[in-house]
Amino acid sequence: MQIENPDVVLIGSGVMSANLGALLKKLDPKLRIQLYEVADGFAEEASNAWNNAGTGHAGICELSYTPNRRADGTVDVDKAFEVFEQFEQTRQFWAYAVRSGMIENPRDFINRVPHLSFVHGQEQVDFLKDRHAALSKHHFFSTMEYTTDREMIGEWAPLLMDGRGDVPVAATKMENGTDVNFGEVSRKLIAWLSAQDGCNAVASHRVTDLSKRDGRWEIEVRDLKTGEVKKNTAKFVFVGAGGGSLPLLQKAGIPEAHGYGGFPIGGQWLVCDDPEIVSQHEAKVYGQAQEEAPTMAVPHLDTRVIDGKKAILFGPFASWTMKFLHQGGKQTDLMKSVKPSNLFTLLKVGAYNLGLVKYLVQQGTQSMKDRMDVLHRFYPAADEKDWRLIDAGIRVQAITEEDGSAGIVHFGTEVVTSADKSISALLGASPGASVCVNVMIEAIEKSFPHLLNSEEGKALMAEMVPTYGVKLVEDPECYARVKPLADEALGV
Repeated sequence: MQIENPDVVLIGSGVMSANLGALLKKLDPKLRIQLYEVADGFAEEASNAWNNAGTGHAGICELSYTPNRRADGTVDVDKAFEVFEQFEQTRQFWAYAVRSGMIENPRDFINRVPHLSFVHGQEQVDFLKDRHAALSKHHFFSTMEYTTDREMIGEWAPLLMDGRGDVPVAATKMENGTDVNFGEVSRKLIAWLSAQDGCNAVASHRVTDLSKRDGRWEIEVRDLKTGEVKKNTAKFVFVGAGGGSLPLLQKAGIPEAHGYGGFPIGGQWLVCDDPEIVSQHEAKVYGQAQEEAPTMAVPHLDTRVIDGKKAILFGPFASWTMKFLHQGGKQTDLMKSVKPSNLFTLLKVGAYNLGLVKYLVQQGTQSMKDRMDVLHRFYPAADEKDWRLIDAGIRVQAITEEDGSAGIVHFGTEVVTSADKSISALLGASPGASVCVNVMIEAIEKSFPHLLNSEEGKALMAEMVPTYGVKLVEDPECYARVKPLADEALGV
């Protein structure tokens, strides 16, 4: 049974909604919270382990966070610092959840896997050396190793050097990287939330309409199992429905959503679960971006631990799609999202992102041999018979009216909040899941400021996220103190 007229309605059961619900309930145990999920199970879209990279994004291996050099020739590493600090907040909250008994068995969702950056060709080798020099002098990255020694790289990740020709190569490595099953941690937090007084979560329920009346949001929900249409109201609504967020935001009709459009990009992985090959690779290895590829499509060869079983995933490969959701999406989703307010913006995307369009067409028409050719840049000896292709998640990239003249497709994470702070919606993609706690704390600061203005609220948030209000990037002593505590609780 749904919670009638709750304080908060969460739409979608991904990692954002799960963490927001848990944070809010901890900050105010009296809050009544209802979560609706359209799929048959929780966290089955973007947060599902097979639908994302599972990388605890911390900037320690992702070259896309350090793509440029400054005027003085040094590598710009500011984005890597930002992402690292935000993921640290996520780790701290999950560690608190483990210590406080909110969730059990952290190995179900987080495992230690070294993170490597790997490049070939002298220009990229020189870049990686300078990147390492810029990062390793900071306390976040002080343990980062760099080498051009082929034998050392072969020890770190044997598949990288198996059959590789005589070409300059380089790699960096950080041992304390992680592989994360964002779907599993979401389900654990939702299970805890559902067990609290005044809280409930239901799957197979599609929110079909949102409207504001008399200071509350009226929500129309269809039970997909019975066909019954239900009504509910809430003071605050969070739309964390992945690709389904934009259509719901449009239904809500808030001025802040005016002009937003969505550009869906599908994904695919090559998967190997041959135990003999899997046993030779214990790393997440990120490489150089392909020309015209979006930042979320930088290729990587990953150890994954999903439901206790190890596999290797390579990709992601992009695919052309008109759907906004992997499950239950329709090829009409993109067209239905076109409104007079965003038509001009969407048209500009096609005109000003021809490189991206060309990339998607190329990706959608490639053969298995083409995909194996890309894999061979990482694993030269890879044999096609050991790999299979699977579909991954769909990311609906945000397009804003303000950038319509430039036709910009956003590949980050954006939260759209109404002026009265009664509704927020999450749009965008990577590194979303890794920085979920930071993003949701910002949402709480905007829409529930009273929960954090009191000394009691600040103390409780600091208990859950010890570096809340601290600039960890500037405080090596605090980092040295809190990091081991999170590592211990999470078993990494």
